[in-house]
Amino acid sequence: MIPYGKQAISQQDIDAVIEVLNSPWLTQGPKVPEFETAVSQYCQVNFATAVNSATSALHIACLALGVGHNDIVWTSPNSFVASANCALYCGAKVDFVDIDPHTGNLCAQTLAAKLAIAQQNNTLPKVVIPVHFAGQSCDMAAIHKLAKQYNFKIIEDASHAVGGQYENSPVGSCQYSDICIFSFHPVKIVTSAEGGMALTNDQALDAQLKLYRSHGVTADPDLLEHDPHGPWYYEQQALGFNYRMTDLHAALGASQLKQLDQFVSKRNALANHYDALLEAHTHVNPLMQRDGIYNAYHLYVVQIADCTGELHKHLVKELRAKGIFCHVHYIPIYLQPYYSQQGFSQGYCPNAEAYYHSAITLPLFPELSQQEQKYIVTTLVDVLDVLSNDQL
Repeated sequence: MIPYGKQAISQQDIDAVIEVLNSPWLTQGPKVPEFETAVSQYCQVNFATAVNSATSALHIACLALGVGHNDIVWTSPNSFVASANCALYCGAKVDFVDIDPHTGNLCAQTLAAKLAIAQQNNTLPKVVIPVHFAGQSCDMAAIHKLAKQYNFKIIEDASHAVGGQYENSPVGSCQYSDICIFSFHPVKIVTSAEGGMALTNDQALDAQLKLYRSHGVTADPDLLEHDPHGPWYYEQQALGFNYRMTDLHAALGASQLKQLDQFVSKRNALANHYDALLEAHTHVNPLMQRDGIYNAYHLYVVQIADCTGELHKHLVKELRAKGIFCHVHYIPIYLQPYYSQQGFSQGYCPNAEAYYHSAITLPLFPELSQQEQKYIVTTLVDVLDVLSNDQL
C-alpha cells in the first residue's frame, strides 16, 4: 500500500534520539530550547514555544490572546477539527469563513464581506485563524489589512506549511499575524514524532505561551510576583496545562529541521511531476497555486470534475483496493455531529462543501518515486473512466 504520507527518518535522526537517551535529560532538558532557537532562526521570528502537539499550540495561542467565554473566533471549515476546537476549549464561540474553492484556503474576499455584516450586528471576532491548507499560505497581507480595520488578532494555523514561504518570507515569521502554529506530526513536513510550536514576535505573548504550556507555573526570577523563599521557589500564576515537549521529541525535531529545505524541495518536485502527468486529464484538477507563494506541499490534492457522492466514494475505495491509500481532506468541520449540535447545518459554507465532495488527496512524501506516481495517476484515470461509464 502506498500511504498518502509518511515520515522520512535518517540515521542522523536516530542518532540524535539515542544521544538524548544516553544523557541525564529526557524531558525538560537542553534540547527543547535548542529546537525552539533553531525554528525561530529558520523562520526569522523572535520567539518560539515548543509543545506536545499543534492542538496544544492552538489552545495556548488562544489563551495568550485572551480568548474567553462569549468571545468569537472565526476559522476555515476546510481543516482538521483542532483548528476550531481550540476556541471552544476557552469557552468561546466558533464561526466559519468559506473558502476559495480553487485553493482550499480561507477566502479573504468572503472574510471581508462577513466582517462588514458582523460589524453591523456587533458580532465581530476577537481572533481569526486562517489555515494554510495543504502547505500553501493564505493571502496573509489581505487578512492582516482586515485585522487592522476590524481590530481582531490573527493566529496562523500553519500546521501544513512548515518550510513554505509567503512573499519571499518564511511562513512562521509572523509578519502578518500575532502567533503562528506549526505541527510536527509524522505525516507533516518534518516530525518530532508528536509535537507542535507557537511562534511570535511579541515578547509578552511568548511569556504567556510558555506559562500556559507548563501548568501556569514559573520559576523565572524576572517574572515572580513575590520575593522567593529560596532557590526552590516557584509560582503558579495562571491555570495552565502540561503541554510541554520532551527532549526526546525535540532532538528528533531539531535533526529533522536540518533536512527541511531538502524535504520541501523534493515535495515540490514531486508535485510538479504530478502536474505534468495530469496535464492531459482535464477532469482531474490540482489545486491552484497562487503567485508569491512557495508551497510546502504537505498534501497534493486534486478535484474531480462533475463528481457525485457515489463516484467520490467508489473512487477512493477502488484506489485503496489497488494499493493506493488516497484520502480526503477535509470534511467541513461544521458538518461533524458535534458542530451540528451547535446549530450548524449543511449549506453553511457552500464552497467548502462543493470542494469536499470533489477532492481527493494523492500520496505525497519525500521517498515517493516517479514510478509510483505514474502508477497512481494511471490507476486514478483508469478507475475514474470505468466508474464514470458506470454513471455512478
